[in-house]
Amino acid sequence: MRELNATEQTMLWGVVAVAFISLVYAWWLWRDTLRRDKGTKKMLDVWQAIKSGAEAYLGQQLRTMWPILLILTAAIFLSVYVVPPTEEADRLYGENARLIIGIGRTVAFILGASFSTIVGQLGMRVAIEGNIRVAAAASRDHYNEALTVAYRAGTFTGMLTDGMGLLGGTAIFMIFGKAAPDALLGFGLGGTLVALFMRIGGGIYTKSADVGADLVGKLEEGLPEDDPRNAAVIADLVGDNVGDCAGMAADIFESYEVTIVSTLILGIVLYHQTGNTIWIVYPLIIRAIGVISSILGTFTVPMWENFPIKALRASDAEGAMFRSYEVSSLNTIVFAFIFSWFYAQEWQLALLNAVGVGLAVLFNPLTSYFTATRHKPVQEIVESTKTGSATTVLSGLAVGMEASVWSLLAIAAVLGTSFLIYHDQPAIYALYGVAMIGIGMLSHTGNNVAMDAFGPIADNASGIGEMAGVGEKGRRIMSELDAVGNTTKAITKQIAIASAVIAATTLFFSFVTDIGLVQDRLGVVASNIIQSIRVSTLEGTIGFLIGGALPFFFSAFSLRAVSRGAGLVVNEVRRQFKIEGVLEGTVAPDYGKVVSITTAAAQKELVSLVILSVATPLLVGLVFQIEALGAFLAGVILSGQLLAVFMAIAGGALDNAKKYIEEGNLGGKGSKAHMASVVGDTVGDPLKDTAGPALNPMIKVVNLVSLLAAPVIVQAHIKGQTTGIAIAVIVLAALMVWSVRQSKRDVQEGLG
Repeated sequence: MRELNATEQTMLWGVVAVAFISLVYAWWLWRDTLRRDKGTKKMLDVWQAIKSGAEAYLGQQLRTMWPILLILTAAIFLSVYVVPPTEEADRLYGENARLIIGIGRTVAFILGASFSTIVGQLGMRVAIEGNIRVAAAASRDHYNEALTVAYRAGTFTGMLTDGMGLLGGTAIFMIFGKAAPDALLGFGLGGTLVALFMRIGGGIYTKSADVGADLVGKLEEGLPEDDPRNAAVIADLVGDNVGDCAGMAADIFESYEVTIVSTLILGIVLYHQTGNTIWIVYPLIIRAIGVISSILGTFTVPMWENFPIKALRASDAEGAMFRSYEVSSLNTIVFAFIFSWFYAQEWQLALLNAVGVGLAVLFNPLTSYFTATRHKPVQEIVESTKTGSATTVLSGLAVGMEASVWSLLAIAAVLGTSFLIYHDQPAIYALYGVAMIGIGMLSHTGNNVAMDAFGPIADNASGIGEMAGVGEKGRRIMSELDAVGNTTKAITKQIAIASAVIAATTLFFSFVTDIGLVQDRLGVVASNIIQSIRVSTLEGTIGFLIGGALPFFFSAFSLRAVSRGAGLVVNEVRRQFKIEGVLEGTVAPDYGKVVSITTAAAQKELVSLVILSVATPLLVGLVFQIEALGAFLAGVILSGQLLAVFMAIAGGALDNAKKYIEEGNLGGKGSKAHMASVVGDTVGDPLKDTAGPALNPMIKVVNLVSLLAAPVIVQAHIKGQTTGIAIAVIVLAALMVWSVRQSKRDVQEGLG
């Protein structure tokens, strides 16, 4: 970008260098994981089945996903021929602007989709390499080694996310300069769509297997977790990888890149108003500082158990990870203030970054309070198991509802910081301030993803240990790591949801800003140019109501899919238990059959849910016009945040209540309290691992699609293109009807 001075251009090349450092660190983590011992032959046999099932599922997912992405790639390229590029692009590229921006946006879309796929696929594969090595270390009674392997295998995915997200956004800006928003939207949409596919498919897969395995194995036959006689066990362990590793990695990656996209869009608007390039360069440097901080923090995790200063030692794996996060947070905050003062000559931007970092840190104790076994909410659920399944489920739902309110209040308070700092400035400053909060909150994505991936790696290790007959000491280590993993997964789900809300809010602000620019370019009278979104109009109210309803409709599709898939798994496991020798352990069950059932259940829902996410905002905008679409986005953000946190926390609390009883409390395994807790867990699992997490990418897909479609919708209504609008509405409505009918088809049709 010609407007940047030599120092700023050097800083941007420094950001690129940091991105490569992150990728090199990821490579080192991968090599460190592979050099560890893989244990006994029994462990290897179980591990190979998990690995084969996960790779087969992801291969099928790619075959389902790519045809849709190819169609959208063509649509992305042609979009610049429907609505011209921005004035910046015209000034930079002249008469070739449409072709250059069309190619740039398309390549960026492919890049975003490819990066998101790579993060999900490679992250899952390294997690699978880690799980058997954790089991092997635990079987030798090496607690610290088991913790180190599990955390570092998860950190690989985090650093891959950091490196690719930072590299992609920075490179696109360096190539296109002030015209970068035209291409960055494609980059964000590509990553978000892939994350939606991986989140939905992986979530349906993992919970169909998990719920089916528990209902028959635990409740009907009284078998322990991960008993090798249960035909659904391998599918359950596979599901942990395709859902929590691949799905979560892609989810947080697209949050990471979407915050960069929305921040640069607002930063370029501020640059045009002030002539100052700090609004563009500053967030990229802060992201680079965050990557270095994540490397420092994640590297220290194994050190905290035997730290020289006794007061700073961690008593368990959870404490070690929290210490790591605090190291990263402190480093980022200190250097953000130093950089802000010397480069921007102010402290406000750094304060907003610090507030974002603080919000992420806050979710550690907040989520731990509602989901950890030592705190009152989970203990109340445990107490309710004495009176049966119904009271157990009700207690878990109540915990989730309460937690969602506190989470929303925390986000609202943080967003209010930007208002307080910039209340006497034009509105664009406060909007940019929210983007700075998002930059700070996701600056430690490496830590966040590491903590999330730690959960399924530890869970898989526990399953491998159970099926391979690891001794009592080793099982105790794996059980402790697994329980910690449940809490860290709940924490990172909270952070992912909050980051999705802040990223979507920033995109929403970009949407409002972009509408005004498009209307101005199309010659709309200044007094009629939209400056804000009103819900007080009839069309605004309609849009807000539909937006608020979409997360519930979307979640209904997801939960129904799990219910149908789990029903098929239950029937198959029951059938196999009737085969002579399976329950006795003399005949091996057919694990592959259940893997096929869960794969079919997951794949069947992908297309319909993606269509629902893409078509609904387009229909609202075309039928009720652009202001209704803005109100629709506000409704999606509000109800999506509340619903996602409610489901994530309720599920995590119910899961940990079950684990607390399985440790020997209230009669332990097989008791009436345990049976009630298992029912609660089977209700909570689809909430926390399927429907709740899938809302994150859905919220951002809806916002990005709306942002891309806004110029088309504005132009179509201004120019009175009623025929084209009518045709588009009919096609979109037909797709919506098809997606609903497709979702209601019996899963068994997909097995034929």
